[in-house]
Amino acid sequence: MSAIELPTTKIEARIEDGVGWLTYNNPERRNALSLEMQLAQAEVLRRFQLDDAVRVVVLRGAGGRAFVSGADISEFEKLRTTVAARERYDAAGRDTGRAFAALEKPLIAMIRGYCLGGGLATALHADLRVASDDSLFGIPAGRLGVGYGFAGIKVLVDLVGPSRTSEILLTARRFTAAEAHRMGLIDRVTTVDELEGAVRGLAGGMAANAPLTLRAAKRAIREAAKDPDRRDLDRVRQLVEDCFRSEDYVEGRRAFLEKRPPRFRGR
Repeated sequence: MSAIELPTTKIEARIEDGVGWLTYNNPERRNALSLEMQLAQAEVLRRFQLDDAVRVVVLRGAGGRAFVSGADISEFEKLRTTVAARERYDAAGRDTGRAFAALEKPLIAMIRGYCLGGGLATALHADLRVASDDSLFGIPAGRLGVGYGFAGIKVLVDLVGPSRTSEILLTARRFTAAEAHRMGLIDRVTTVDELEGAVRGLAGGMAANAPLTLRAAKRAIREAAKDPDRRDLDRVRQLVEDCFRSEDYVEGRRAFLEKRPPRFRGR
């Protein structure tokens, strides 16, 4: 296991058995996402993307009470009042969005407790969301007077449909894990005690798969979610071709014939 040094202690990152763990570590504020945390998580995601030792990434919250409870509202008066200040704050958010978009490795959100506002937006970057049954979800923008941008709304509409998105945004209420699962916000619900084991099992299974295949599949899924005229199908075809030209393709066939687990190297 190796830890990554960062300029803040409110984001922790480590690599363990092919899995990059990013932990939101602000438990006294229920892991509310501050500007320094935004900047640090973008840096971690970029490092995970460039590190061949990382095959899967997991997001989690420290303290057992929250994944991320939202943006740190105590910063709003200073950082989100004037037009210039909002632009600087929003630029950090866009940088984080680009870092998530550039991550070609499977991403799992391990959710326990509060997953609200910016926390839910963060979780929606993940390919899979696994939550404990005591988790709570919602976007309280309507109770804060905050404008919610089109990009975030489109992600919700694409995931759960316009009717569910209307319920989430217009009521601004909190939803249980069972409700979130029924509407498609999350993929799996476990007990609190089973949560980490379930996520480790998922991450470990993915980490054992062929990295180039996972990269190609993730990119194809992303492109399929775009409007047809914005899809980069040439890139998808190239990633698929990379799989067939790889050493891992040879190893996968050989392992199958020899009836043993494959040893993929990502090349």
